[in-house]
Amino acid sequence: MQAARDRQKSYADLKHEPMKFQVGDKVMLKVSPWKRVVRFGKRWKLNPRYVGPFKVLGVIRNVAYKIDLPKELNRVHNTFHVSNLKKCHSDEPLAVPLDGLEAKPKPISQDSRELQTRS
Repeated sequence: MQAARDRQKSYADLKHEPMKFQVGDKVMLKVSPWKRVVRFGKRWKLNPRYVGPFKVLGVIRNVAYKIDLPKELNRVHNTFHVSNLKKCHSDEPLAVPLDGLEAKPKPISQDSRELQTRS
């Protein structure tokens, strides 16, 4: 059983190369971990999946990076795992703007009248 597991791991490792960024690279930040915290004023299906671009300020080990966040995101820690980052390949004008971006400390509750079922 262990031999089969090791063989499959070696096959998977051949196709997978972890992303690496250098200091000064531009990256896009994945928004989905903050679904209930960051609101863009749109319905969740129309929200952008990534925001940015942001500049990489430093490398913390090989899987975590410190990025330069704007003042609108001052409540969010600026160190992110590599799985939440994506290399920015677009030009600056094509990037998603941060208009209306805010970090709320608590989830927003709905009124009871909005939760009533249809009859």
